[in-house]
Amino acid sequence: MSNIVIVGTQWGDEGKGKIVDLLSKNADIVVRFQGGNNAGHTLVVDGKQFISHLVPSGILQGKICILGNGMVVDPKVLIDEIKALSNIGIKVGPDNLKISEKAHIIMPYHKLIDLEREKKKGDNKIGTTGRGIGPAYEDKAARTGIRFSELIDSEVFIEKLKIVLDEKNFDLEHRFSAPSLNLEEIIDEYSIYAKRLASHVTNISVIIDKEIKSGKQVLLEGAQGTHLDIDHGTYPFVTSSNTVAGNACSGAGIGPKKITGVVGIVKAYTTRVGEGPFASELFDETGDRIQKKGAEFGATTGRMRRCGWLDMVILKNAVRLNSLTGLVVTKLDVLGGLPSLKICTSYECEGKIINDFPSDIKTLTLCKPVYESFPGWEEDISGITQFAELPENAKKYIKRIEEITETPVQIISVGPGRNETIMINNPFNE
Repeated sequence: MSNIVIVGTQWGDEGKGKIVDLLSKNADIVVRFQGGNNAGHTLVVDGKQFISHLVPSGILQGKICILGNGMVVDPKVLIDEIKALSNIGIKVGPDNLKISEKAHIIMPYHKLIDLEREKKKGDNKIGTTGRGIGPAYEDKAARTGIRFSELIDSEVFIEKLKIVLDEKNFDLEHRFSAPSLNLEEIIDEYSIYAKRLASHVTNISVIIDKEIKSGKQVLLEGAQGTHLDIDHGTYPFVTSSNTVAGNACSGAGIGPKKITGVVGIVKAYTTRVGEGPFASELFDETGDRIQKKGAEFGATTGRMRRCGWLDMVILKNAVRLNSLTGLVVTKLDVLGGLPSLKICTSYECEGKIINDFPSDIKTLTLCKPVYESFPGWEEDISGITQFAELPENAKKYIKRIEEITETPVQIISVGPGRNETIMINNPFNE
């Protein structure tokens, strides 16, 4: 029996969606443990593309999918996603999609405040998606948030909303000079959501524990990446939740002894969406080539991703923070055709070599990459399914990643489709 956590090791967009989809066939339950619809998984199944923002991709494999208590959920987005899945023939009901009664609700004022606050910051903006994620987590910490258990109890919902909305409308009007929100309109709208989703709401901690005890296997997936973690990322250019593997326990309601492995997803190069320091970022033709060939646009925002060479300083940081037992390297095919490749092995900052990822933004902005160079390969590797068949230079590139991180590469993705994968060692078989 294996219970595996999957996390991103960079700044998100590492290709977790495909890997979760790939490994879901080995799991009985797939749990999303944090974040909201500020994340997006682009999946290609039978040549068709589907973008998931909330529902775990295991739904495509007929698995039980769970939205954990560590999430903040926009009910409208969730309902729209359920409809979209139903329209392509994917059954979604209370038996295979369950929502934690403790997960928090994203409200209209969260989205408005998110947008107005970012607008007011001007050049000092964080780069938020404007989905209301941050303000929803703020209310959770301030103990003024609304949970699913309260949404589906109309009396409690209305009572809490009246108190919270007075405060939010004051902020909207006096702090942001924005229009206030109407109480009755919100009640009417969210009453529809409550009725539609009530049958999905349950105590997911009890369900997961029961299934594990019966011998079922669980896949727990995080959103974003390690370096967007609210504590361990490039603060303040981070998301509003803990994205590291340790939060899988808190965000799903299970104990750490239940976890048997932690898999880190790393792109064969590095990308970042939004603001924040990025030591190995490329501003030349190579960066443009990687961006175009890798189709580096955010699945949620559509924003172009910044591209750079693989940064081993942040990857080693992710290995330590998450206790990674294995790595998955994605988009290795994108590097094909480049005459030479580089890996950032350390930073140089004001004449000093730094091997560990700095915790403060000021130091990070001063860091320059120290590179190790490798010869590239010309061959198209997208059809390769065995490690032995890779070009020698591609093998050396992967082996160097393993050497520096002291972590085995278990899977290599060489294209967007399920079949475009080299399975070296399935994490569920360990």
